Amino acid sequence: MTHPLITFSRRLRETPFTDRILAGGAQSFTVYNHTLLPSWFRSLEGDYWHLLEHVQVWDVSCERQVQLKGSDAESLVQLMTPRDLSKAQHDQCFYVPLCDEQGRILNDPIAIKVSDDTWWLSLSDSDIYLWAAGLAHGRGLDVEIARPDVWPVAVQGPKAETLMARVFGDEVKSIRFFRYKRLSYRGHPFIVARSGWSGQGGFEIYIDDAELGQTLWDELFVVGADLNVGHGCPNNIERMESGLLSFGSDMDYSHTPLQCGLDKYCQLDVDLPSMSHAALRLQREHGVPTRLVGVIAPRVPVASRYCQLLADGEPVGDITSQSLSGRYDAWMGFVYFESELIEQLKSKSVTLQLLCNNEFYEAVFSELPFKLDQMGLQDRVSNL
Repeated sequence: MTHPLITFSRRLRETPFTDRILAGGAQSFTVYNHTLLPSWFRSLEGDYWHLLEHVQVWDVSCERQVQLKGSDAESLVQLMTPRDLSKAQHDQCFYVPLCDEQGRILNDPIAIKVSDDTWWLSLSDSDIYLWAAGLAHGRGLDVEIARPDVWPVAVQGPKAETLMARVFGDEVKSIRFFRYKRLSYRGHPFIVARSGWSGQGGFEIYIDDAELGQTLWDELFVVGADLNVGHGCPNNIERMESGLLSFGSDMDYSHTPLQCGLDKYCQLDVDLPSMSHAALRLQREHGVPTRLVGVIAPRVPVASRYCQLLADGEPVGDITSQSLSGRYDAWMGFVYFESELIEQLKSKSVTLQLLCNNEFYEAVFSELPFKLDQMGLQDRVSNL
């Protein structure tokens, strides 16, 4: 099958590591925040097993930073999110849904408190710079909005800590989840956070010196050769098994956090100066019309983008993401169902089926994240 090519231009942002990921065997790219992002190297499943068993280095420069700097920086971040940031400490990172006055999600970045007067928003795939600038100007806040030259690199997988300690020393082992430290590399401090878009553990390094970042990238591969370090990128199979949502796929401007299972990131019982609080409180009171859940269908041999779910023979749901599991012989889907249907599925008063490749398969409703190891599914094996 021939895939279309991507035409490079100034509107499409390359990164300090583009040459290295091309040399590392990137087979496909997508565009994320106007930036090149690899889609796979070995194959989708080959990348999956390598990530689960070894360690990978990812170029995630597509996580563009929006910097908020000024005496009102924290006030602006709090205005944009229903998550309570009042007790934020200097070494903390926060997963924050950013929501408008209707409670609708505009982005779900990692917010990093860089200093008392500076925050970074490490973005998922939508533009927030202009919204932040508009809010700051309209509210008369003392905040300067900028997009600094910062290129995150992720080190992910079960051997990530071992690899990182070889470069940054044992201090990296003391970083707690969603915390960061400024660690020196050849005399230059980088923000290093224990975070990343996988469930396998790892770190993100916020590179603010391109040339030194390239040196660091190369050293990771030299000192990690015996760990089977490899190039990698966010993997759709692994992130679905881990229950990680993708903005633009699993949620967009029409959804609220309460529809996506992000309730725990919305402190609605606390009085916060968040522009979305009133709308989200109202939705919580009246209930959500649809909600994102999981569906599992065992023994589906090949996935298709044209799969359809049926409840008692009637088409239902909106499938946002799907894949075959790497660990188990099953199809996985993230799906929006009407709330009434979810209650019927819980009570097993309706029968769910998956229509895929003109074949019908029994399907099972699941809350997210999946608990695949508790569902009696047949194991797959690594293809490495």
